[in-house]
Amino acid sequence: QVQLVESGGGLVQPGGSLRLSCVASRIIFGAMGWYRQAPGKQRELVATMSSGGITYYADSVKGRFTISRGGAQDTVYLEMNSLKAEDTAVYYCHARLGTSDSWGQGTQVTVSS
Repeated sequence: QVQLVESGGGLVQPGGSLRLSCVASRIIFGAMGWYRQAPGKQRELVATMSSGGITYYADSVKGRFTISRGGAQDTVYLEMNSLKAEDTAVYYCHARLGTSDSWGQGTQVTVSS
């Protein structure tokens, strides 16, 4: 099991930017990524990145969000630009190790004027 700790959430106005960070307790050789869950909705995939650098983005965030990983393969970041009200959610860091999934505790992102 791996522990994941997120940071960087907060309140931002529409059109603003935030950067989320996630630190793992060990090197992750599998994919790392971000999911989000808005009130009353199911958790959804936002973006993932393999250890080889292959990325995937949900259509709703393409062109606005950028995922990246640290060189030591124990961190993952999510740069969020042009934020919209509909991006408001709890954002969860995710790591895949073999057939196991690990999750962070979540960080709140609120986009509001």
